[in-house]
Amino acid sequence: MSGPDVTAATFDGKQFVRTLTTSPGVYRMLDARAEPLYVGKAGNLKKRVGSYFLKPALQPRIAAMVAQIARIEVTLTRTEGEALLLEAQLIKSLKPRYNILLRDDKSYPYIYLGNAKEPGKLPTSATPPYARNSEPLAARVARPLDSRELQAETGPDPEIYPRMAFHRGSKTGKGEYFGPYPSAWAVRESLDLMQKLFRVRQCEDSYFRNRSRPCLQYQIGRCSAPCVGLISADQYQKSMRHAAMFLHGKGGDVVEELGAAMEEASAALEFEKAARLRDQIATLKRLHAQVHVRGASADLDALACRIESGSACVSVLFFRNGVNLGSRDFFPRLPTAADEGEVLAAFVAQYYLDMPVPRELLLSDAPDDAEVLAAALAGQSGHPVEIKTRVRSGRAHFVELARKNAQAALAARLASQQTIHERFESLRELLELGDTPQRLECFDISHTLGEATVASCVIYGPEGPIKSAYRRFNIAGIEPGDDYAAMRQALERRYKRLQAGEGVLPDILLIDGGKGQVAQALDALADLGVSGVLVLGIAKGPERRSGHESLIRGDNGKTLWPGPESSALHLLDAIRDEAHRFAITGHRQRREKLREKSRLEEIAGVGARRRSALLKHFGGIGGVAAAGVDELAQVNGVSRELAAKIYSAFHG
Repeated sequence: MSGPDVTAATFDGKQFVRTLTTSPGVYRMLDARAEPLYVGKAGNLKKRVGSYFLKPALQPRIAAMVAQIARIEVTLTRTEGEALLLEAQLIKSLKPRYNILLRDDKSYPYIYLGNAKEPGKLPTSATPPYARNSEPLAARVARPLDSRELQAETGPDPEIYPRMAFHRGSKTGKGEYFGPYPSAWAVRESLDLMQKLFRVRQCEDSYFRNRSRPCLQYQIGRCSAPCVGLISADQYQKSMRHAAMFLHGKGGDVVEELGAAMEEASAALEFEKAARLRDQIATLKRLHAQVHVRGASADLDALACRIESGSACVSVLFFRNGVNLGSRDFFPRLPTAADEGEVLAAFVAQYYLDMPVPRELLLSDAPDDAEVLAAALAGQSGHPVEIKTRVRSGRAHFVELARKNAQAALAARLASQQTIHERFESLRELLELGDTPQRLECFDISHTLGEATVASCVIYGPEGPIKSAYRRFNIAGIEPGDDYAAMRQALERRYKRLQAGEGVLPDILLIDGGKGQVAQALDALADLGVSGVLVLGIAKGPERRSGHESLIRGDNGKTLWPGPESSALHLLDAIRDEAHRFAITGHRQRREKLREKSRLEEIAGVGARRRSALLKHFGGIGGVAAAGVDELAQVNGVSRELAAKIYSAFHG
């Protein structure tokens, strides 16, 4: 249901409130351009929306928002909890101007532990199929297989020896996912420790199938080499089970099992095995003492908020199964004056909307409607959720630690923002501008001898990089290596839509190059009819040393030499380097994709469908190149004759 589609000047809030129901729901306030101003939830819509129009006096920030309202749209829900979840979804999708907004859309990383085949389906021999012959295993491992052996034999089954790996994205694989971890670094550090402790493989299945000798991970004691049969399936799966137990927070149980195995080995006079188990137990005990947190036996997150100088920081400490997974800091957009409890309420609703919810949330400040919030999260997660703000002992320590993290992170961010503001002001003075620029865009071109040309566009504002607005352009239809034509095409594609008023034009357009590149940019903008943008080229000095660049102004053709001490030049260098990094990353991705595609395209009989099936089956061009004829022939649609042709194409 919605109000009349009129301008803000004629919107009658009191009349609109008379038509509202007292049911729970979500309301969306829109301005005259239908842009969202604010999204809110209510247990009683009539009462909540009426508070904006029936109160004698509103806070200045609320009054400013109400003055812009042209229309209010309402969605009814069955309960207030449903309204809260819908509110969080709409805030994340619509990004209203006056809402507290969590600006973090990245998926979080997990540790993936694959499932193994059932014990009854395991092979009776500890040696993989291709190693079963009369030749001693040690001698076989010491030399690579020749091409005939690779064609005639099949590799080990990855389902018998599953992997443990870093995972981000949808959970489609068969296995367990542990996390979420606060950062990729935390996952990789944990995987590094797990390799040392349990020696479980982390390689891709395509790589695993095609090994003929142990890899470097085995040589440095981080893998048990199941690919060449140096560990039995039973032993390997026991290691997998211990790894899963440890990730579930049952490190003590693992130590007990290893201790019993050590005593058995000692009684059987297998002293080398007993010594290895002893060292593993010692490492496990030391690691368990480091990561296991007393008092955090249940899953919980500790959250604290700090607000200062119009900015907010929410710090989260993650605990799963009594194990400290680390912390992460978030900086929600804070468009209006808000207290810590309000920020935490908005953060919890938005963050846990599409994240696993722990059973306990420890908050530094009490949010409004904590009970409604807990009930909504419980309904979403399928298990009870408690939101606590008054805790003691160890849990109070966690909250205090989160509070200190938030304070330190916000202080560092404000100091960094102050530095950026100072650099923007220095740029204004250097260029003798009337106002401090609010938006800078920088372009760069990357290619390898004209191959896979990619242009990048990065955007900076007074708060730093605006990464959500970054863009890449795959350049086509130009002479290979023609950077001028590539730059012109990128500018035309970027500003053609902005010319029609779709988006925001930059105050300064920064071009990595000299007078030639600046001239191309000016011509492209003139052809598009774009005006009011200062084009600025940044060219390396004679010795190509950082800090000695020159700046070429597009409006008057003057060349400036700011010098290595200039704060303005430091800002422009940072933006240029970011554009260069972003362009190189895109170029490498495009180049590898094109090369993978072209190598298979050269083979007669391999069309798009077979090419896709091959790459998917073997996990990439490397797996296809390493596969034998028999393995290639197992791919759907690939005959043995075609498999031999593919093999010959890669091996001559």
